[in-house]
Amino acid sequence: MTSRAFAMGLVLVLGAAAPLCRADIYAYTDSGGTTHFSNVPDDARYKLIVRAPVETPAGVPADARRAAAWLARSVQFDAAIGRAADAANVRPELVRAVIVVESGFNPRAISRRGAIGLMQLMPSTARRYGAFNAFDPEQNILAGAHYLADLITRYGVDKLDLVLAAYNAGENAVARYGGRVPPFKETRAYVPNVLKMYHALRAQSADADTGTES
Repeated sequence: MTSRAFAMGLVLVLGAAAPLCRADIYAYTDSGGTTHFSNVPDDARYKLIVRAPVETPAGVPADARRAAAWLARSVQFDAAIGRAADAANVRPELVRAVIVVESGFNPRAISRRGAIGLMQLMPSTARRYGAFNAFDPEQNILAGAHYLADLITRYGVDKLDLVLAAYNAGENAVARYGGRVPPFKETRAYVPNVLKMYHALRAQSADADTGTES
């Protein structure tokens, strides 16, 4: 699949998934290079990238084309994502969704808290999973995928909200709030952002598989 086809396809899939909630999707990239997505623009920095109803490909607005460009950057990391997902036994769409929301596929991203690289790993977490150069995309993605796998083992594959909450806020925070998503503004925005992207990617993968078989 070409980078243009992947990006445009995902923009349309995000819109097609709208009946489940609302098709309008907003995004902004913060000073640390992390891209945030939401269907509730509760920050002045959010800009509309996908509006309901979704337009035809020829009429995709400029903001959506910019979103497509962000997503197109991910294609260069396809092989690394596939290898990491296979090694960690997690879905590649989950790894990709985390990267989209965490860093917008900027391998040099550093957050205000010091999280590094594509999957925004804290240095201690990166070292724990063998990413001694957390700016290296291959190491970073592999470490992040294994961390996700361990969180899935802990909380269960049917509790991805807790998996992502722990990835964002830490396992201790989830435990401190009784095994629930902590009431932190960032985490409460982060979890649905990643899930929205994950389900859109899963839908796109399913459509691609159907097209291949026909």
